[in-house]
Amino acid sequence: MLKDRIVADRVQSLFEKKGYAFFTSGDFNLNIVGVRSNNRYANSFDDNLLCIYKNSGAWQVDNYVITTDAGTHWLKNPMNSKGCAILKANQYRSAYQIGLHRGDYEALVQRRAVEVYRDDNKDNYHDLDESTTDKGLFGINIHRSNPKTESRQVNKWSAGCQVFKKKRDYDKFMGTCLKASSRWGNSFTYTLINEKELL
Repeated sequence: MLKDRIVADRVQSLFEKKGYAFFTSGDFNLNIVGVRSNNRYANSFDDNLLCIYKNSGAWQVDNYVITTDAGTHWLKNPMNSKGCAILKANQYRSAYQIGLHRGDYEALVQRRAVEVYRDDNKDNYHDLDESTTDKGLFGINIHRSNPKTESRQVNKWSAGCQVFKKKRDYDKFMGTCLKASSRWGNSFTYTLINEKELL
């Protein structure tokens, strides 16, 4: 589709400017891109995940509603003494693989270090303070929320993970990842960008 090609071209151009890898060879060589909205208030599924890849040689863009930020519960009750994790916008090469989220169901699970901000003032606003940057293996996975349908608010579904709003979207995404892993191996790059960068 022409629309998908335009989106793929726009994202590829942005990645080239930022020095990020953009995968163009072969079918199901996935570019998984989180797009963080400009809204910094917590608890809404107001972000997107773009899965950009070639299918039978033509560009395809799957667009899903997600959150890239922690919910209110974990902002006010952080798991880490440094504060709640908020994934930092960057490209994380080969940082994910298909595995079990909390030993329960298949998801993309973190296998290499990522960078997060630590928000420790326990309010309902995401603070992206460079001085709080923390790097490591924190279990910042890519998974679903409600196991049966969809969730209206983030709440406890994310303590820093990238979380799908709708189960059916998540199931489709994981099906695409399984196809990709059979061709390219069980290793996935995740890139998080800010919405304003695509406008």
